[in-house]
Amino acid sequence: MKLNYRRTFLIGLAFLSISAFWQMYDNIIPLMLQGTFGLGETVTGFIMAADNVLALFLLPIFGSLSDRVDTPLGKRMPFIVGGTALAVVFLMMLPVADGSANIMLFIGSLFLLLISMGLYRSPAVALMPDLTPNRLRSKGNAIINLMGAVGGVYTLIMIKLLVGGGEHPDYMPLFLSVAALMVITVGILAVTIREKKVKALVEAQVKAYEDQESAAADPGKDKEADGEGKAGGSAKQAAMPREVKRSMMFLLASIFLWFTAYNAVTTAFSRYTRVVWKLEGGGFADCLMVATVAAIISYIPIGNIASRIGRKKTILGGIVLMSVCYFAAILVNVYHPAINLAFAAIGIGWAAINVNSYPMIVEMSRGSDIGKFTGTYYTFSMTAQIFTPVLSGFLLENVSYRTLFPYAFVFSALAFLTMTQVHHGDVRPDKKKSVLENFDVDD
Repeated sequence: MKLNYRRTFLIGLAFLSISAFWQMYDNIIPLMLQGTFGLGETVTGFIMAADNVLALFLLPIFGSLSDRVDTPLGKRMPFIVGGTALAVVFLMMLPVADGSANIMLFIGSLFLLLISMGLYRSPAVALMPDLTPNRLRSKGNAIINLMGAVGGVYTLIMIKLLVGGGEHPDYMPLFLSVAALMVITVGILAVTIREKKVKALVEAQVKAYEDQESAAADPGKDKEADGEGKAGGSAKQAAMPREVKRSMMFLLASIFLWFTAYNAVTTAFSRYTRVVWKLEGGGFADCLMVATVAAIISYIPIGNIASRIGRKKTILGGIVLMSVCYFAAILVNVYHPAINLAFAAIGIGWAAINVNSYPMIVEMSRGSDIGKFTGTYYTFSMTAQIFTPVLSGFLLENVSYRTLFPYAFVFSALAFLTMTQVHHGDVRPDKKKSVLENFDVDD
Protein backbone atom coordinates (compact mmCIF):
# COMPACT_ATOMS: atom_id res chain seq x y z
CA MET A 1 0.00 0.00 0.00
CA LYS A 2 1.42 3.37 -1.05
CA LEU A 3 0.56 6.91 -0.02
CA ASN A 4 -1.34 8.94 -2.60
CA TYR A 5 0.98 11.97 -2.61
CA ARG A 6 -1.14 14.12 -4.91
CA ARG A 7 -4.23 13.65 -2.75
CA THR A 8 -2.28 14.28 0.47
CA PHE A 9 -0.79 17.51 -0.90
CA LEU A 10 -4.29 18.67 -1.82
CA ILE A 11 -5.59 17.82 1.66
CA GLY A 12 -2.65 19.80 3.07
CA LEU A 13 -3.91 22.97 1.37
CA ALA A 14 -6.27 23.54 4.32
CA PHE A 15 -3.40 23.47 6.80
CA LEU A 16 -1.34 25.69 4.48
CA SER A 17 -4.05 28.36 4.57
CA ILE A 18 -4.39 28.09 8.37
CA SER A 19 -0.63 28.46 8.89
CA ALA A 20 -0.49 31.45 6.55
CA PHE A 21 -3.23 33.15 8.58
CA TRP A 22 -1.65 32.55 12.00
CA GLN A 23 1.73 33.79 10.80
CA MET A 24 0.10 37.10 9.88
CA TYR A 25 -2.05 37.20 13.01
CA ASP A 26 0.90 36.78 15.40
CA ASN A 27 3.04 39.42 13.71
CA ILE A 28 0.67 42.08 12.38
CA ILE A 29 -2.27 42.27 14.81
CA PRO A 30 -0.05 43.52 17.68
CA LEU A 31 1.33 46.24 15.40
CA MET A 32 -2.22 47.36 14.60
CA LEU A 33 -3.31 47.30 18.24
CA GLN A 34 -0.42 49.52 19.26
CA GLY A 35 0.32 51.62 16.17
CA THR A 36 -3.28 52.53 15.32
CA PHE A 37 -5.19 52.19 18.57
CA GLY A 38 -2.43 53.03 21.04
CA LEU A 39 -3.01 50.06 23.29
CA GLY A 40 -0.35 49.16 25.83
CA GLU A 41 1.65 45.95 25.84
CA THR A 42 -0.37 44.37 28.68
CA VAL A 43 -3.73 44.88 26.98
CA THR A 44 -2.20 43.77 23.68
CA GLY A 45 -0.98 40.62 25.44
CA PHE A 46 -4.49 39.87 26.73
CA ILE A 47 -5.95 40.25 23.24
CA MET A 48 -3.21 38.13 21.68
CA ALA A 49 -3.93 35.39 24.23
CA ALA A 50 -7.62 35.35 23.30
CA ASP A 51 -7.15 32.94 20.39
CA ASN A 52 -5.71 30.29 22.70
CA VAL A 53 -8.46 30.82 25.27
CA LEU A 54 -11.10 30.36 22.58
CA ALA A 55 -9.21 27.37 21.17
CA LEU A 56 -9.46 25.54 24.50
CA PHE A 57 -13.24 25.53 24.04
CA LEU A 58 -13.82 25.70 20.29
CA LEU A 59 -11.37 23.06 19.01
CA PRO A 60 -12.78 20.10 20.94
CA ILE A 61 -16.38 21.22 20.37
CA PHE A 62 -16.15 21.56 16.59
CA GLY A 63 -13.80 18.61 16.28
CA SER A 64 -16.39 16.46 18.02
CA LEU A 65 -19.26 18.00 16.06
CA SER A 66 -17.53 17.24 12.77
CA ASP A 67 -17.20 13.62 13.91
CA ARG A 68 -20.97 13.30 14.12
CA VAL A 69 -22.33 15.22 11.12
CA ASP A 70 -23.03 13.62 7.75
CA THR A 71 -23.62 15.91 4.77
CA PRO A 72 -23.36 15.46 0.98
CA LEU A 73 -19.98 17.22 1.21
CA GLY A 74 -18.78 14.90 3.96
CA LYS A 75 -18.00 15.39 7.66
CA ARG A 76 -15.09 17.82 7.60
CA MET A 77 -15.48 19.76 4.35
CA PRO A 78 -18.54 21.84 5.35
CA PHE A 79 -16.63 23.18 8.36
CA ILE A 80 -13.50 23.85 6.28
CA VAL A 81 -15.32 25.66 3.47
CA GLY A 82 -17.79 27.50 5.72
CA GLY A 83 -15.17 28.46 8.30
CA THR A 84 -12.78 29.75 5.64
CA ALA A 85 -15.52 31.84 3.98
CA LEU A 86 -16.48 33.46 7.29
CA ALA A 87 -12.83 33.96 8.27
CA VAL A 88 -12.02 35.75 5.01
CA VAL A 89 -14.97 38.13 5.44
CA PHE A 90 -13.98 39.12 8.98
CA LEU A 91 -10.28 39.13 8.06
CA MET A 92 -10.85 41.81 5.42
CA MET A 93 -12.75 43.96 7.91
CA LEU A 94 -9.60 44.37 10.02
CA PRO A 95 -7.60 46.62 7.66
CA VAL A 96 -10.80 48.63 7.06
CA ALA A 97 -11.18 49.14 10.83
CA ASP A 98 -7.46 49.88 11.09
CA GLY A 99 -7.62 52.48 8.33
CA SER A 100 -10.58 54.24 9.95
CA ALA A 101 -9.20 53.81 13.50
CA ASN A 102 -12.53 52.26 14.55
CA ILE A 103 -11.57 50.17 17.57
CA MET A 104 -15.06 48.75 18.16
CA LEU A 105 -15.22 47.45 14.58
CA PHE A 106 -11.68 46.08 14.93
CA ILE A 107 -12.24 44.20 18.20
CA GLY A 108 -15.64 42.89 17.08
CA SER A 109 -14.26 41.68 13.75
CA LEU A 110 -11.23 40.13 15.46
CA PHE A 111 -13.43 38.21 17.90
CA LEU A 112 -15.64 36.88 15.09
CA LEU A 113 -12.54 36.06 13.04
CA LEU A 114 -11.08 33.94 15.83
CA ILE A 115 -14.38 32.09 16.23
CA SER A 116 -14.47 31.47 12.48
CA MET A 117 -10.95 30.03 12.56
CA GLY A 118 -11.94 27.84 15.49
CA LEU A 119 -14.82 26.41 13.46
CA TYR A 120 -12.57 24.53 11.07
CA ARG A 121 -9.12 24.09 12.58
CA SER A 122 -9.88 20.67 14.13
CA PRO A 123 -11.86 19.41 11.10
CA ALA A 124 -9.01 20.50 8.80
CA VAL A 125 -6.43 18.61 10.87
CA ALA A 126 -8.72 15.56 11.05
CA LEU A 127 -9.25 15.40 7.28
CA MET A 128 -5.88 13.77 6.56
CA PRO A 129 -6.30 10.85 9.01
CA ASP A 130 -9.84 10.37 7.72
CA LEU A 131 -8.65 9.97 4.13
CA THR A 132 -5.35 8.16 4.75
CA PRO A 133 -4.83 4.51 5.76
CA ASN A 134 -3.54 4.16 9.32
CA ARG A 135 -0.14 2.76 8.36
CA LEU A 136 0.51 5.69 6.01
CA ARG A 137 -0.48 8.52 8.35
CA SER A 138 3.09 9.21 9.47
CA LYS A 139 4.08 10.10 5.90
CA GLY A 140 0.80 11.94 5.48
CA ASN A 141 1.41 14.06 8.58
CA ALA A 142 4.89 14.86 7.30
CA ILE A 143 3.43 16.32 4.11
CA ILE A 144 0.82 18.27 6.10
CA ASN A 145 3.57 19.83 8.22
CA LEU A 146 5.57 20.76 5.12
CA MET A 147 2.48 22.40 3.63
CA GLY A 148 1.98 24.36 6.85
CA ALA A 149 5.58 25.57 6.68
CA VAL A 150 5.03 26.72 3.09
CA GLY A 151 2.01 28.74 4.24
CA GLY A 152 4.02 30.41 6.99
CA VAL A 153 6.90 31.27 4.66
CA TYR A 154 4.45 32.67 2.08
CA THR A 155 3.07 35.13 4.63
CA LEU A 156 6.53 36.18 5.78
CA ILE A 157 7.49 36.90 2.16
CA MET A 158 4.32 38.95 1.71
CA ILE A 159 5.06 40.87 4.92
CA LYS A 160 8.54 41.63 3.64
CA LEU A 161 7.24 42.81 0.25
CA LEU A 162 3.96 44.52 1.10
CA VAL A 163 4.31 46.19 4.51
CA GLY A 164 5.76 49.64 4.18
CA GLY A 165 7.58 51.78 6.72
CA GLY A 166 6.28 54.47 9.03
CA GLU A 167 4.08 54.39 12.10
CA HIS A 168 0.88 53.57 10.21
CA PRO A 169 1.60 51.44 7.14
CA ASP A 170 -1.20 50.32 4.86
CA TYR A 171 -1.87 46.66 5.69
CA MET A 172 -4.62 46.17 3.10
CA PRO A 173 -2.33 44.65 0.39
CA LEU A 174 -0.96 42.12 2.88
CA PHE A 175 -4.42 41.12 4.09
CA LEU A 176 -5.61 40.78 0.51
CA SER A 177 -2.69 38.49 -0.32
CA VAL A 178 -3.40 36.18 2.63
CA ALA A 179 -7.17 36.21 2.05
CA ALA A 180 -6.60 35.37 -1.63
CA LEU A 181 -4.36 32.46 -0.63
CA MET A 182 -7.01 31.14 1.78
CA VAL A 183 -9.76 31.34 -0.84
CA ILE A 184 -7.68 29.79 -3.63
CA THR A 185 -6.23 26.93 -1.58
CA VAL A 186 -9.48 25.92 0.09
CA GLY A 187 -11.31 26.36 -3.23
CA ILE A 188 -8.88 23.93 -4.90
CA LEU A 189 -9.33 21.53 -1.97
CA ALA A 190 -13.13 21.64 -2.20
CA VAL A 191 -13.13 21.08 -5.97
CA THR A 192 -10.55 18.28 -6.08
CA ILE A 193 -11.27 16.29 -2.91
CA ARG A 194 -14.70 14.68 -2.75
CA GLU A 195 -14.54 13.65 0.89
CA LYS A 196 -17.21 10.94 0.97
CA LYS A 197 -16.05 9.39 -2.30
CA VAL A 198 -12.38 9.38 -1.24
CA LYS A 199 -13.21 7.94 2.19
CA ALA A 200 -15.17 5.07 0.64
CA LEU A 201 -12.32 4.40 -1.79
CA VAL A 202 -9.72 4.38 1.01
CA GLU A 203 -11.83 2.05 3.16
CA ALA A 204 -12.20 -0.35 0.24
CA GLN A 205 -8.44 -0.27 -0.41
CA VAL A 206 -7.65 -0.94 3.25
CA LYS A 207 -10.07 -3.86 3.39
CA ALA A 208 -8.64 -5.38 0.22
CA TYR A 209 -5.11 -4.99 1.55
CA GLU A 210 -5.99 -6.56 4.91
CA ASP A 211 -7.79 -9.45 3.21
CA GLN A 212 -4.71 -10.05 1.06
CA GLU A 213 -2.44 -10.02 4.12
CA SER A 214 -4.78 -12.34 6.00
CA ALA A 215 -4.87 -14.81 3.14
CA ALA A 216 -1.07 -14.89 2.99
CA ALA A 217 -0.64 -15.35 6.74
CA ASP A 218 -0.61 -18.60 8.72
CA PRO A 219 -4.24 -19.24 9.74
CA GLY A 220 -3.22 -20.82 13.06
CA LYS A 221 -1.02 -17.87 13.89
CA ASP A 222 -3.82 -15.49 12.97
CA LYS A 223 -6.22 -17.14 15.37
CA GLU A 224 -3.67 -17.09 18.16
CA ALA A 225 -2.90 -13.43 17.54
CA ASP A 226 -6.59 -12.63 17.37
CA GLY A 227 -7.18 -14.30 20.69
CA GLU A 228 -4.32 -12.37 22.26
CA GLY A 229 -5.68 -9.14 20.81
CA LYS A 230 -9.10 -9.73 22.31
CA ALA A 231 -7.61 -10.62 25.65
CA GLY A 232 -5.42 -7.53 25.59
CA GLY A 233 -8.31 -5.34 24.51
CA SER A 234 -10.51 -6.53 27.34
CA ALA A 235 -7.85 -6.01 29.97
CA LYS A 236 -7.91 -2.78 31.91
CA GLN A 237 -5.17 -0.30 31.14
CA ALA A 238 -2.37 -0.39 33.69
CA ALA A 239 -1.81 2.56 36.03
CA MET A 240 1.28 4.65 35.42
CA PRO A 241 4.10 3.82 37.88
CA ARG A 242 4.98 6.57 40.35
CA GLU A 243 8.49 7.17 39.01
CA VAL A 244 7.18 7.40 35.44
CA LYS A 245 4.48 9.83 36.55
CA ARG A 246 7.19 11.99 38.15
CA SER A 247 9.05 12.12 34.83
CA MET A 248 5.80 12.93 33.07
CA MET A 249 5.13 15.88 35.39
CA PHE A 250 8.63 17.27 34.81
CA LEU A 251 8.26 16.85 31.05
CA LEU A 252 4.92 18.67 31.10
CA ALA A 253 6.53 21.44 33.17
CA SER A 254 9.31 21.65 30.57
CA ILE A 255 6.75 21.92 27.79
CA PHE A 256 5.04 24.81 29.59
CA LEU A 257 8.36 26.58 30.18
CA TRP A 258 9.82 26.33 26.67
CA PHE A 259 6.51 27.41 25.11
CA THR A 260 6.46 30.34 27.55
CA ALA A 261 9.90 31.40 26.33
CA TYR A 262 9.40 30.81 22.61
CA ASN A 263 5.88 32.21 22.29
CA ALA A 264 6.87 35.42 24.08
CA VAL A 265 9.49 36.04 21.38
CA THR A 266 7.26 35.15 18.42
CA THR A 267 4.35 37.26 19.72
CA ALA A 268 6.37 40.40 20.52
CA PHE A 269 9.12 40.17 17.91
CA SER A 270 7.56 42.47 15.30
CA ARG A 271 7.20 45.26 17.91
CA TYR A 272 10.58 44.57 19.51
CA THR A 273 12.45 44.97 16.23
CA ARG A 274 10.73 48.28 15.56
CA VAL A 275 11.40 49.75 19.01
CA VAL A 276 14.85 48.34 19.84
CA TRP A 277 16.45 47.47 16.50
CA LYS A 278 14.74 50.32 14.59
CA LEU A 279 13.58 48.06 11.75
CA GLU A 280 10.88 49.55 9.50
CA GLY A 281 7.92 47.86 7.82
CA GLY A 282 8.25 44.13 7.28
CA GLY A 283 11.99 43.96 7.85
CA PHE A 284 11.52 41.69 10.86
CA ALA A 285 10.19 38.93 8.58
CA ASP A 286 13.71 37.98 7.47
CA CYS A 287 14.63 36.56 10.88
CA LEU A 288 11.42 34.57 11.20
CA MET A 289 11.74 33.24 7.66
CA VAL A 290 15.28 32.07 8.32
CA ALA A 291 14.16 30.32 11.53
CA THR A 292 11.31 28.55 9.71
CA VAL A 293 13.44 27.36 6.80
CA ALA A 294 16.24 26.24 9.15
CA ALA A 295 13.73 24.18 11.15
CA ILE A 296 12.48 22.45 7.99
CA ILE A 297 16.00 21.65 6.79
CA SER A 298 17.02 20.34 10.21
CA TYR A 299 14.25 17.74 10.63
CA ILE A 300 16.23 14.99 8.88
CA PRO A 301 19.54 15.46 10.72
CA ILE A 302 17.69 15.89 14.03
CA GLY A 303 15.94 12.57 13.45
CA ASN A 304 19.30 10.94 12.83
CA ILE A 305 20.82 12.52 15.94
CA ALA A 306 17.93 11.37 18.13
CA SER A 307 18.33 7.82 16.81
CA ARG A 308 21.97 7.90 17.99
CA ILE A 309 21.89 9.74 21.32
CA GLY A 310 18.22 9.51 22.35
CA ARG A 311 15.36 11.99 22.54
CA LYS A 312 16.18 13.56 25.92
CA LYS A 313 19.72 14.58 24.98
CA THR A 314 18.48 15.92 21.65
CA ILE A 315 15.87 18.04 23.42
CA LEU A 316 18.42 19.31 25.95
CA GLY A 317 20.72 20.23 23.06
CA GLY A 318 17.87 22.16 21.43
CA ILE A 319 17.15 24.04 24.68
CA VAL A 320 20.82 24.96 25.07
CA LEU A 321 20.99 26.20 21.48
CA MET A 322 17.92 28.40 21.93
CA SER A 323 19.05 29.66 25.35
CA VAL A 324 22.45 30.72 23.99
CA CYS A 325 20.72 32.62 21.16
CA TYR A 326 18.27 34.32 23.56
CA PHE A 327 21.21 35.41 25.73
CA ALA A 328 23.17 36.67 22.72
CA ALA A 329 20.15 38.71 21.56
CA ILE A 330 20.23 40.58 24.90
CA LEU A 331 23.54 42.10 23.80
CA VAL A 332 22.35 43.24 20.36
CA ASN A 333 21.40 46.91 20.12
CA VAL A 334 21.21 47.36 16.34
CA TYR A 335 20.05 44.92 13.69
CA HIS A 336 22.81 43.22 11.71
CA PRO A 337 22.38 40.51 9.04
CA ALA A 338 24.43 38.16 11.25
CA ILE A 339 21.40 38.04 13.57
CA ASN A 340 19.82 35.73 11.00
CA LEU A 341 22.38 33.07 11.94
CA ALA A 342 21.13 33.16 15.53
CA PHE A 343 17.55 32.77 14.31
CA ALA A 344 18.58 29.83 12.17
CA ALA A 345 19.94 28.26 15.36
CA ILE A 346 16.68 29.04 17.17
CA GLY A 347 14.75 27.30 14.39
CA ILE A 348 16.99 24.24 14.66
CA GLY A 349 16.66 24.16 18.44
CA TRP A 350 12.87 24.46 18.27
CA ALA A 351 12.74 21.62 15.73
CA ALA A 352 14.87 19.43 18.05
CA ILE A 353 12.34 20.00 20.83
CA ASN A 354 9.21 19.52 18.73
CA VAL A 355 10.36 16.36 16.97
CA ASN A 356 11.08 14.56 20.24
CA SER A 357 8.87 15.90 23.05
CA TYR A 358 5.47 14.50 22.08
CA PRO A 359 6.89 11.01 21.32
CA MET A 360 8.29 11.00 24.88
CA ILE A 361 4.78 11.69 26.19
CA VAL A 362 3.45 8.77 24.14
CA GLU A 363 6.26 6.47 25.29
CA MET A 364 5.64 7.20 28.98
CA SER A 365 1.87 6.81 28.69
CA ARG A 366 2.13 3.53 26.81
CA GLY A 367 0.09 0.93 28.65
CA SER A 368 -2.02 3.56 30.42
CA ASP A 369 -4.10 6.32 28.82
CA ILE A 370 -2.33 7.80 25.79
CA GLY A 371 -5.34 9.92 24.82
CA LYS A 372 -5.52 11.50 28.27
CA PHE A 373 -1.88 12.56 28.25
CA THR A 374 -2.08 13.77 24.65
CA GLY A 375 -4.82 16.13 25.81
CA THR A 376 -2.68 17.13 28.78
CA TYR A 377 0.22 17.90 26.43
CA TYR A 378 -1.96 20.34 24.51
CA THR A 379 -3.33 21.84 27.73
CA PHE A 380 0.16 22.67 29.02
CA SER A 381 1.41 24.09 25.71
CA MET A 382 -1.74 26.15 25.16
CA THR A 383 -1.82 27.41 28.74
CA ALA A 384 1.72 28.71 28.25
CA GLN A 385 0.58 30.55 25.12
CA ILE A 386 -2.25 32.16 27.11
CA PHE A 387 -0.03 33.10 30.03
CA THR A 388 3.09 34.40 28.30
CA PRO A 389 1.71 37.20 26.07
CA VAL A 390 0.16 38.78 29.16
CA LEU A 391 3.17 38.49 31.50
CA SER A 392 5.79 39.38 28.88
CA GLY A 393 3.56 42.22 27.65
CA PHE A 394 3.32 43.60 31.19
CA LEU A 395 7.12 43.61 31.45
CA LEU A 396 7.56 45.21 28.02
CA GLU A 397 5.15 47.99 28.95
CA ASN A 398 6.12 48.65 32.57
CA VAL A 399 9.84 47.84 32.61
CA SER A 400 11.42 47.87 29.14
CA TYR A 401 11.29 46.26 25.73
CA ARG A 402 14.71 44.92 26.56
CA THR A 403 13.14 42.49 29.02
CA LEU A 404 11.98 40.28 26.13
CA PHE A 405 15.10 38.20 25.57
CA PRO A 406 16.10 37.99 29.26
CA TYR A 407 12.54 36.75 29.88
CA ALA A 408 12.92 34.11 27.16
CA PHE A 409 16.36 33.11 28.44
CA VAL A 410 15.15 32.62 32.03
CA PHE A 411 12.20 30.42 31.07
CA SER A 412 14.31 28.47 28.60
CA ALA A 413 16.95 27.85 31.29
CA LEU A 414 14.23 26.68 33.68
CA ALA A 415 13.02 24.28 30.99
CA PHE A 416 16.54 22.83 30.82
CA LEU A 417 16.54 22.25 34.58
CA THR A 418 13.16 20.53 34.63
CA MET A 419 14.06 18.46 31.58
CA THR A 420 17.12 17.05 33.38
CA GLN A 421 14.67 15.48 35.85
CA VAL A 422 12.91 13.47 33.12
CA HIS A 423 14.22 9.90 33.38
CA HIS A 424 11.66 7.97 31.32
CA GLY A 425 10.40 7.94 27.75
CA ASP A 426 13.94 8.41 26.45
CA VAL A 427 14.31 5.75 23.79
CA ARG A 428 16.36 5.96 20.64
CA PRO A 429 13.75 6.14 17.88
CA ASP A 430 14.06 3.73 14.98
CA LYS A 431 15.67 5.08 11.85
CA LYS A 432 13.00 6.56 9.59
CA LYS A 433 11.96 4.36 6.68
CA SER A 434 11.72 7.34 4.34
CA VAL A 435 12.92 10.94 4.20
CA LEU A 436 9.36 12.24 4.59
CA GLU A 437 8.86 10.60 7.98
CA ASN A 438 11.43 13.00 9.45
CA PHE A 439 8.85 15.76 9.04
CA ASP A 440 6.21 13.86 11.02
CA VAL A 441 6.12 16.14 14.06
CA ASP A 442 3.22 17.01 16.29
CA ASP A 443 1.31 20.17 15.27
